[in-house]
Amino acid sequence: MPIDILMPALSPTMEKGNLAKWLKKEGDAVKSGDVIAEIETDKATMEVEAVDEGTLAKIVVPEGTADVPVNQVIAVLAGEGEDVKATASGAKAAPAAAPKPQAKTDETPKAAPAPQAAPVAAPAASAKPAAAPQPAEPSGSNGRVFSSPLARRLAKEAGIDIAAVQGSGPHGRVIARDIDSAKSGKGLKAPAQPGAAPAPQIAPAMGDDKIRALYADGTYEVIPHDNMRKVIAQRLTASTQTIPHFYLTIDCNIGKLTAAREEINAQAPKDKEGKPAYKLSVNDFVIKALALALQRIPDANVSWTESGMLKHKHSDIGVAVALPGGLITPIVRNAETKSLSTISNQMKDMAARARNRKLKPEEYQGGTSSVSNLGMYGIKDFTAVINPPHATILAVGTGEERAIVKNGKIEAAMMMSVTLSCDHRAVDGALGAELLVAFKTLIENPVMMVV
Repeated sequence: MPIDILMPALSPTMEKGNLAKWLKKEGDAVKSGDVIAEIETDKATMEVEAVDEGTLAKIVVPEGTADVPVNQVIAVLAGEGEDVKATASGAKAAPAAAPKPQAKTDETPKAAPAPQAAPVAAPAASAKPAAAPQPAEPSGSNGRVFSSPLARRLAKEAGIDIAAVQGSGPHGRVIARDIDSAKSGKGLKAPAQPGAAPAPQIAPAMGDDKIRALYADGTYEVIPHDNMRKVIAQRLTASTQTIPHFYLTIDCNIGKLTAAREEINAQAPKDKEGKPAYKLSVNDFVIKALALALQRIPDANVSWTESGMLKHKHSDIGVAVALPGGLITPIVRNAETKSLSTISNQMKDMAARARNRKLKPEEYQGGTSSVSNLGMYGIKDFTAVINPPHATILAVGTGEERAIVKNGKIEAAMMMSVTLSCDHRAVDGALGAELLVAFKTLIENPVMMVV
């Protein structure tokens, strides 16, 4: 029988994607594991592998199509021995794509109101903001089920409701072995408890028409939001409306750090071309110091969920990287176990791939805390918005010479201000202060990070 190829859910938060490119054409033979297409999400461009074997009979959604819903049929595969032409003629055409919004120019009439933003995307790990669906569950609030194409086909053949199957794949995704367990009556989810209170809705902002009415025609242009900007807006709006933030600021003397950094970089081994094996930045020390501080104050290495606190064993540190039109937060996993040179090289690699939209979802989803550094712009101090499911984020300012008092005398010192944003549901004031003091101790004495 013909096999439908569906738009895959490449992450628990994905609802739509852009079909950037087909790597197979109609009539091509397809084997399991072949890369058949490239899909653009809000953060990255990812390759899609075939699960089944056959002949690509019909491409239903052409490349270049934007906002293709997850689980929509994008192509049809003819199985072995099936008539390819008959399969292609029986394939349903894709729903007509909505026209892309056009930028407003000085000569065009006032643009129509923009559609309302989609529901807030679920965070990538186990936190549960009130305005977002719980990502650990394989199905979203709109009834969508995160599952592999093979699992969906096996469930259909077995007459099993895939929404009732407990997924064991990444982020609760239903995979083939879950269907096998369900056939024997195992691995089924418990019925949902009735009477659960609905999540509070985010209050709507001022409508587009009202905002545009404040400005004369011809004095502005409309730049349509891309997927990244929409997701950033949704997630940070949810963060500020559902997470009770409080802030702690401390000044750190980084004189020893800058001296150690210069010495380490000067002694770095070089390859045949004279290129050093690593070049440490201040931010590499910050990542390592925060990771170790979270290990020293483990009660702060947590994520809030409604059912209980998630206390993490490792320090997975996200680092904000600016992109054109937005930002992304690659994660240094188990940062407390890694050397400064490893952290440095890993961050350079992930930052480069992030700017080319080549990060994999597992490289930017989850994490236990974050670093946002604006010191390179000369910013002295600032407060950062917590990125769910994290309970903290460290905002790092510039390192600069300041006059300080030491032993009753005024002297110059290289100082850096950092501000810790805390989720008060998970981290109280005293606990946040302990974490910040542990960070200060480490960043002011970098030798403690290499023992």
